Amino acid sequence: MVMGDPMATSIMDFVQRYRDYEGRREATHELIKDLMIYAERVESTMRAENTRLVQQLQGMSMDLEDATKSRRQLQHRLQDVEERMGYVSLDNDQLKNQNPYVLVLIDGDGLIFRQAFIQQGAEGGRRAAMELHNAIATEPLIPADGAKIFVKIVANMSSLAKALRRDGTMSSENELQDFVTGFNQAYFFDFVDVGNKDIVVSKVKETALFHIQNRNCKQIVMGISHDPTYGPILDEIIRGEASTQDRIKVLEGLPTVRPIVSIGTGIVRFQDVFRSDKLADKRTVSSHSVHSVRSGSSISTSTSGLPNVSYATVTQKASPPPQITLPIPLAPKTTNASLRAAVKQPPKPAWNPGPRGLDAPIPLNALALETIKKRKDNNKLCNNHFLRGPCAKGDDCCFVHDYNPNKDEKNAIAFLARLNPCTNGQDCDVENCIYGHHCPSVVNGICTHPFCKFRPEEHPPGTKLRNTKI
Repeated sequence: MVMGDPMATSIMDFVQRYRDYEGRREATHELIKDLMIYAERVESTMRAENTRLVQQLQGMSMDLEDATKSRRQLQHRLQDVEERMGYVSLDNDQLKNQNPYVLVLIDGDGLIFRQAFIQQGAEGGRRAAMELHNAIATEPLIPADGAKIFVKIVANMSSLAKALRRDGTMSSENELQDFVTGFNQAYFFDFVDVGNKDIVVSKVKETALFHIQNRNCKQIVMGISHDPTYGPILDEIIRGEASTQDRIKVLEGLPTVRPIVSIGTGIVRFQDVFRSDKLADKRTVSSHSVHSVRSGSSISTSTSGLPNVSYATVTQKASPPPQITLPIPLAPKTTNASLRAAVKQPPKPAWNPGPRGLDAPIPLNALALETIKKRKDNNKLCNNHFLRGPCAKGDDCCFVHDYNPNKDEKNAIAFLARLNPCTNGQDCDVENCIYGHHCPSVVNGICTHPFCKFRPEEHPPGTKLRNTKI
């Protein structure tokens, strides 16, 4: 076919061309249809996503609004709390400074008032309270400005009265009772009889532990310098806290023992109020030797109220000798030496430590002793519970109670308890006292305990001490 010649074009050519056109049109329709279906799917997807986003936006808007409200409420509450805390802090400061006080806590068995006070009875008690109050109020180491001063003295009055009589401080036990009565008449001053040394120590400890937690208590002055038992107790009260240690002072009468000095607590002394020397047994019986009959000297005299009896008086009041008719065989002349040989003198102890004397020996089983000594820390057995029982501290005691020791183990417990000196020493009148009243570790003139707690005078004279620090 020649292009450009219309007549030469066949009809079939148009048919073919029409078919081609129809094919392209159907393809176009399919394309448009597919595009519309795709657009519908995209639109549906976008519409769903838009709906989700709108819902999410609405939720977030509500959350934001709620968070804004909550934040504002929290801000208001915080402001209220801050205002209240300000009031509480102010009230707390006021409470801390309201009714401040100083507590003077004294073991009356060891810190003794001067003799002049006690001998004046009730008036001496009142004077002692006034002097003690003034000494506390003016002591630079004790910040007592504006603070009330409370004094509590706990003691075993019976034992203390006997010790004071032996010392010659007073002639009658009523003097001590009168002194205590006058002392107790002062405001906030109490002298309390607790009747037992262990209870004295327990009272001092528990009272100090209670008051040290009260911020109104500015200072605790403890009259415990004489007794090493208070070393661990003082350490327990302080618990390594410098602020607590600053609030505690030790009131010294007798020189402060090493366990307390080592803690580093401040020490104050009121020498015009308390004695600095230990009570001693000053009861004396001055006896003179009995001379021969020819000298006519007295047999003995005594300051204990016994009548003075001379040899001459005895011979004057004696019955006359019987009349004897001689001759009678005379007995061999008895010399002084033969008399001394005939009369057996009672054995004397090698050493007498004092009025209480030597502690009774305790039979020991070496195996039982080692068994008890192996117990350490909280596994140790309670001395009071097993030797005097039951322990007054009950469940608060840090030592073991639920154990059934045999006889040998009880003896071992008693022996180990004896290694701790009794605070009353030879003045102790507690019949079942579990502590030592002299060193039990002396063997052949040598103290065998490397850490002996007994003083040199509580050893026999000439004892060599392994612990040179006592």
